[in-house]
Amino acid sequence: MSAEIIDLCTLLDLERIEHNIFRGRSPQIGWQRVYGGLVIAQALVACSRTVEDRPPHSLHAYFILPGDPSLPIVYEVDRLRDGKSFTTRCCKAIQHGEAIFSLSASFQVEEVGLEHALPMPDVPRPETLPSEAELIAQFGDLLPDAARRWFERHKQIEIRPVEFARYLKDAPPAPRQHVWLRATERLPDDAAIHRAALAYLSDMTLLDTALAAHGRSLFQPALQVASLDHAIWFHRQPRADEWLLYAQDSPNTVGSRGLTRGLLYAEDGRLVASVAQEGLMRLRTR
Repeated sequence: MSAEIIDLCTLLDLERIEHNIFRGRSPQIGWQRVYGGLVIAQALVACSRTVEDRPPHSLHAYFILPGDPSLPIVYEVDRLRDGKSFTTRCCKAIQHGEAIFSLSASFQVEEVGLEHALPMPDVPRPETLPSEAELIAQFGDLLPDAARRWFERHKQIEIRPVEFARYLKDAPPAPRQHVWLRATERLPDDAAIHRAALAYLSDMTLLDTALAAHGRSLFQPALQVASLDHAIWFHRQPRADEWLLYAQDSPNTVGSRGLTRGLLYAEDGRLVASVAQEGLMRLRTR
């Protein structure tokens, strides 16, 4: 197991401080603020540590303040309800004595019932698409500097965009995209880790889909971009170390906010999760 995957598993393994209080850390890699997907995943882990015998089926979160990556994050869990079928938890992430993030999660006893799902879009398979290293070798000179640095940085999550042309200079606007993602190596066979890893990667590329509708990207300095809220519905158990197709679209931008939706499919076509996020997309005036 590589150092990057060991570090990812360590990030998702919180320290228990008290009965309902946990502590997580951020990777020390020079980020200006804590990656939103990490806070979502750690808060989900904190809530899950207080629930037995039932997996999460949904979570809803709000980003309140930017996280400081130089400090640990303390997660306080409120056990709102323990029912026969459903369990409800609320988690608050704290730094510098202030709440920086809040998350509500619902857990359900696994049941059998009616079932349907939208089919997976017909897109090229991940093995037919170039790797990040191959994309840089072929198109590196055409990418904006910030985009090239992002693709060059070794990460725990491998990304293969289907519509890679949207990252190139002067790409045509389109408020939708498809991206294949997976952990770069095999993760432990623990369903909770794979759900947390899915939460971790679910924050990737979403806001860029809304920006693409306006011919812009996250890598442009004239924009102030930040996640405002995030929701996940877990439908079927994922494996985050196998390819997941993230089918995204953005139905609306208004008031300096962009809304994006995403469906995460396993490579065999099973719909494993749905995601929605609204983010700040503010044009800088100076």
